[in-house]
Amino acid sequence: MTDAATAPVADQITRRLNDMLAPTRLDVINESHHHAGHMGDDGTGESHFRVEIESPQFVGLGRVARQRSVNNALADLLATRIHALTIKARAPGET
Repeated sequence: MTDAATAPVADQITRRLNDMLAPTRLDVINESHHHAGHMGDDGTGESHFRVEIESPQFVGLGRVARQRSVNNALADLLATRIHALTIKARAPGET
């Protein structure tokens, strides 16, 4: 079994969002290589991510509320392991 503290960050993001938001579509993209050597780059290659998520739980929620839902699911990772997170959150049927 993999310890959550040492599992790749993208895997942890995927697991948490699947568990908490039951997405119908989820893409977690590691964009850390675009930020190598910049502020916030911790040298792990796992500090900057983009999440594209579609979930029925977003129906009726505005953009900020959707992003808060994602941030809440990842709160401790955002405090310790993720320097930057870009979020595109949609409800099913939205483009």
